Amino acid sequence: MFSTFKPAITASLLAILLLLGTEVYAAGLNRLGFAIQMGAFADVKNAERFTAALQKKGIEAFYFRKDNGIYAVRFGDFATKDKARAAAQRLVADRLINGFYIAPPHEIVFARPKEAGWQKPPQKEIISPRPAEVPKTPKDRSKAGTGEIGESARQRPARESGDMGAIAARTAERFVGIPYRWGGENVVDGMDCSGFVRAVYNLCGLSIPRNSRDQYKAGDPVLKDDLRDGDLVFFGSSADSINHVGIYVGNGKFVHAPRRGEDIRLSGVDESYFEKHFIGARRYFQ
Repeated sequence: MFSTFKPAITASLLAILLLLGTEVYAAGLNRLGFAIQMGAFADVKNAERFTAALQKKGIEAFYFRKDNGIYAVRFGDFATKDKARAAAQRLVADRLINGFYIAPPHEIVFARPKEAGWQKPPQKEIISPRPAEVPKTPKDRSKAGTGEIGESARQRPARESGDMGAIAARTAERFVGIPYRWGGENVVDGMDCSGFVRAVYNLCGLSIPRNSRDQYKAGDPVLKDDLRDGDLVFFGSSADSINHVGIYVGNGKFVHAPRRGEDIRLSGVDESYFEKHFIGARRYFQ
């Protein structure tokens, strides 16, 4: 699949970027619309290369590991399913991908707790993924979303908004041990960590700002003693010089992308470095 990417931006791809530009919010908190999901990789390095190739073409994509151990790539924030499908079909027409899935709003990708053995990936690479059927979207968008065809665990929306913080925390935990590199070789300082938390929130149906400083400005302030699952914790020398962010997952721990070239890991907010550089926390789910 990766070898089908073309070096030049075609007219069709340009049209996709225009669609993305009109649908993706630059800042603040917004419910995510329809997204495009593609790829089926057993090797995380292939998912990373596929994502980097999209990013080089101006498409803000990210990769994640599903319950079956296969990695998928996702991007986009479209107002309607038709717009998302049209963008995906342009990529297919340009032979950049050969299959896709339209993820509906309010879809919760990882609603269930982790199970023993979930982190073990299959041994064989899937080269040509079978195009997934596009699920019918219910009229009531608050009840939208089942999982991809063939998934053992159906994806479902949270029953109450109060569940979302816990779902965000459990989603973040599923990234632990995965090498995560955001933005290819041109990544700016601190973009890996902020890109990671943005990807987690994206999978929970919420669009948050791209960089850690803007993420800190959004959401509601939270005291360190009042941290709950799903809160973002920020670090740096001052509120104007934030350079790191992670997702709190309970018991004094948070998940984060420490630095370029290292895997996503679990750390303690009271560890020497993080305690000294703790700036504050923000909550996005009520």
